[in-house]
Amino acid sequence: MTARGTHTHAGEHTQDVEDLDVEEVLALVNEAGTGGHAEPPPTSQASGAPRKPDTRQHKATPWPQARAVAARAARSGGHRAPVSVPLDAALGLVLAAPLVALSDLPSFDTSAMDGWAVAGPGPWAVREDGVLAGHAESEPLSDGEAVRIATGARVPADTTAVIRSEHGRTDDKGRLHAAREVGHGQDIRPRGQECRSGDHLLPGGTLVTPAVLGLAAAAGYDTLTAVPRPRVEVLILGDELLTEGLPHDGLIRDALGPMLPSWLRGLGAEVTAVRRLRDDEKTLHKAISASTADLVLTTGGTASGPVDHVHPALSRLGAELLVDGVKVRPGHPMLLARIKDDQHLVGLPGNPLAAISGLLTLAEPLLRTLSAHPAPEPYALPLQEAVHGHPYDTRLIPAVLRGDSAIPLHYNGPAMLRGIAAADALVVVPPGGARQGQQVELIDLPWAVAGIGVCFT
Repeated sequence: MTARGTHTHAGEHTQDVEDLDVEEVLALVNEAGTGGHAEPPPTSQASGAPRKPDTRQHKATPWPQARAVAARAARSGGHRAPVSVPLDAALGLVLAAPLVALSDLPSFDTSAMDGWAVAGPGPWAVREDGVLAGHAESEPLSDGEAVRIATGARVPADTTAVIRSEHGRTDDKGRLHAAREVGHGQDIRPRGQECRSGDHLLPGGTLVTPAVLGLAAAAGYDTLTAVPRPRVEVLILGDELLTEGLPHDGLIRDALGPMLPSWLRGLGAEVTAVRRLRDDEKTLHKAISASTADLVLTTGGTASGPVDHVHPALSRLGAELLVDGVKVRPGHPMLLARIKDDQHLVGLPGNPLAAISGLLTLAEPLLRTLSAHPAPEPYALPLQEAVHGHPYDTRLIPAVLRGDSAIPLHYNGPAMLRGIAAADALVVVPPGGARQGQQVELIDLPWAVAGIGVCFT
């Protein structure tokens, strides 16, 4: 039984398949038999004979390698200068420097409970005044003396212990008696119990969680030195896209414009702009040239059709293509380019699920490196049912996680969002498919991961 977070790897045949020619691949698929439920090989309508994939297909980068290239690409931009961030804006960032205590914690001896501060052995005469949290230091106690004290209040000098309210009683003469033995120092938090000024509390590289924010505040911080969020500009391409209303007259609603910014924020990015551009190469070239974002994200236009202008625009800019097509379905015509040393472009396909595939294949590893987030530990779960595979490409299929297994979802075509909207993760299906019960790698979706990943604001 494999739980989420274990290091069991799926896709055992992926690397071997990438090295085979098409005939060997098809033989491997056929050898898998009905367990893999592989799709039949593509055929020619005229003869029924298997047709060879186009040459561009075989130039595409294998899916695992594409993710590795994207993660490494961001390192080439050099060191990103740390920023000073207010505590209320630091959630989800990574510390760029160690968190060092600015004072003792606690900074004075404090009462851990409501009750009485007492000095010496009892019974004790109770002073009329009391000691509250946030008040100045009170008069020292003499032996045989007690004073009412609140949780968090500074204990008077010469206090022996604190007696909890439920463990003490007063007699008719106003003297305090303990209901149980009183130990020296009980229920007192001594100064510096948690840390001393100058102690290293957390190392650089620590993810800022709500608990880290609390510790930083307690230790005296108003701001944190952190790795800045990567800045992303989103360019939505297409003359056929509507921003409101029902589809009509060949026009369709833009699903990526509303979806991608929140998804990118869930991946830790700062979205600086979302722009909608008409299908025009000069307009696209101008928009990319003017961007100051760390990552430019385009949607559509990555293939070789009459209105696919991403490749020509990148060529005019002298950009370096790092990934030009990935052996993955959906999303094959995605790309990654280096525009400048410190600026990259990820071109997503225009179909919604294909765009998500590109986002998680190329943009997520690059953004993770830019923000100094550690790579998530790979994990795998068994499939509840068999999944069809592509002969030579990886497939990414929406799935829900139930107990210790993954259930693939229908509605997983390149243009569909119905499956991913109900999903917890994407199943990584190796070439040739996966049989029922087979362990497969999973990619968690941001909203399904407990912790910082759920923050979409």
